[in-house]
Amino acid sequence: MPEMPEVEALGRFLEERLAGRAVARVYPVSVAALKTFEPPLTALEGRAFDGVARHGKFLALRADGLYLVMHLARAGWVRWSERLPTAPPRPGKGPLALRVRLAAPDGAGFDVTEAGTQKHLAVYVVTDPRDVPGIARLGPDPLAEDFTRAAFAGMLAGERRQIKGVLRDQGVLAGIGNAYSDEILHAARMSPFKLAATLSEDEVTLLYTAVRATLGEAVERARGLAPADLKEGKRSGLRVHGRTGEPCPVCGDTIREVSFSDSALQYCPTCQTGGKPLADRRLSRLLK
Repeated sequence: MPEMPEVEALGRFLEERLAGRAVARVYPVSVAALKTFEPPLTALEGRAFDGVARHGKFLALRADGLYLVMHLARAGWVRWSERLPTAPPRPGKGPLALRVRLAAPDGAGFDVTEAGTQKHLAVYVVTDPRDVPGIARLGPDPLAEDFTRAAFAGMLAGERRQIKGVLRDQGVLAGIGNAYSDEILHAARMSPFKLAATLSEDEVTLLYTAVRATLGEAVERARGLAPADLKEGKRSGLRVHGRTGEPCPVCGDTIREVSFSDSALQYCPTCQTGGKPLADRRLSRLLK
């Protein structure tokens, strides 16, 4: 799943290539992906792109007062091409959800795709990104200058959920998903099942520092990478997520996994849980 660092890099890549270029045609290949109907997609045609912004995991492409907003969900992506196929795409069961062809040079543009059978990709055309419900409810950006340690502590106060779930809650912090929450907790040497409200002052400081450092480093690693290289670039920088059975790069212990119905987390017992493995079941507690 693309998270904040990958979406940030993708936005910068598109901004460099879209600035000042007008939309010739927009092809809505997957009607299910389109979540708004007014303004229509065709309202983008003839308008020139003049900015790209990221809101959490959302990407907003501005074109003369309208915004093409995308949430790539778990398996969505944007594929840039200097020469798109000349024939209009046909709706079908393939991964293509949306095609945007630019006016000049002829043939350039991008496809928005989604792999797999579960379709959660979302596309919006709005006059204000805040009209998108998912953006309207976003918490602060963890790399913003005004995201202070004091603000973070205030978010955690009284929060009775496990810290893993709090970090992934887009209404608390914008842009962190399953992978980077694992990485942040490993860097902070903290169990994913620890209750947020029980964190000591020192633990809050450690976690705040880990959030900023982990995401900041990931953004820098992704900087300048082409979209086709971002997914592998993300994976290569991960220490624990997706590395079940491998040695922890810090202590050498075996990285373990807890599986849920639709996802899994990875952690290091020595670094994060005092050497105790977590029971591999939903809402598990430390094995005694």
